[in-house]
Amino acid sequence: MVIPPWENQTVIVEFVLRGFSSILHLNISLFVMFLVFYILTISGNILIVLLVLFNHPLHTPMYFFLVNLSFLEIWYTSNIVPKMLLIIISEQKTISVAGCLAQFYFFGSLAATECLLLAVMSYDRYLAICQPLRYTVLMTGPLCIRLAAGSWICCFLLTSVTMVLLCRLTFCGPNEIDHFFCDFTPLVHLSCMDTSLTETIAFATSSAVTLVPFLLITASYSCILASILRIPSGSGRRKAFSTCSSHIIVVTVFYGTLIATYLVPSTSSSQLLRKGFSLLYTILTPMSNPIIYSLRNRDIHEALKKCLRKKSSLLI
Repeated sequence: MVIPPWENQTVIVEFVLRGFSSILHLNISLFVMFLVFYILTISGNILIVLLVLFNHPLHTPMYFFLVNLSFLEIWYTSNIVPKMLLIIISEQKTISVAGCLAQFYFFGSLAATECLLLAVMSYDRYLAICQPLRYTVLMTGPLCIRLAAGSWICCFLLTSVTMVLLCRLTFCGPNEIDHFFCDFTPLVHLSCMDTSLTETIAFATSSAVTLVPFLLITASYSCILASILRIPSGSGRRKAFSTCSSHIIVVTVFYGTLIATYLVPSTSSSQLLRKGFSLLYTILTPMSNPIIYSLRNRDIHEALKKCLRKKSSLLI
């Protein structure tokens, strides 16, 4: 009987997240900076959720999807940043295998859900600009709920397939992950089993939930652009473009950083660069989304002013 090579090795039960160990002298500065970013991210996205929930004029499909995105960003960031802050500031840099797999599952599921939600939001803008007379008939409340729920359920189920395969792997060491969270690639590299099937399935599912939404977004905005260019007045074109400009910026930043991260070659010299790109889509993008969506949004401005007026009148 042939004994698999990993049966003669010690099975590890926890990993060590190295985080930013190559720049230890900056730990305090990094901790303070990321803590501030985390607080701003949580507070900004909670503010968006509350403004939409308690202001009836914002109860429209566009803001319904924006609430879903803000709710997602809260959990997406909270899945990674608290543990990252802990490994930066303390000597406790370990995470159990189960905890690491759970962190990857929620990271992968939420990132995939964001891709689908961005595609759904672009479809909503396509209907609003290209089919304005039929918009309220086409984008109904039940359809909004189905599109949002379908995005969440589909992505969590798809990521479960990869998770089942990951849970069947045996990890024998070394147990160090040169990252600040449990990402797929550094995780499978620590397995002493054949991971080809796991990597193939993960590649197929991740391609499906990133490339397909990206193509849908591209198609939606191609139609939107063509429709905007046919508007005769300059003010009409500006008004139409302003309704989707925030979403275009968010899509560009999210997909730009995501693509840049996984196009960086897997070498030791580029690992710090990979971590830097990962910081962009795990911390900076969720923090900037509320700012981008509210900066030039008159409805959000009016809702915020209304809430502030109510608060000031109560204080008086």
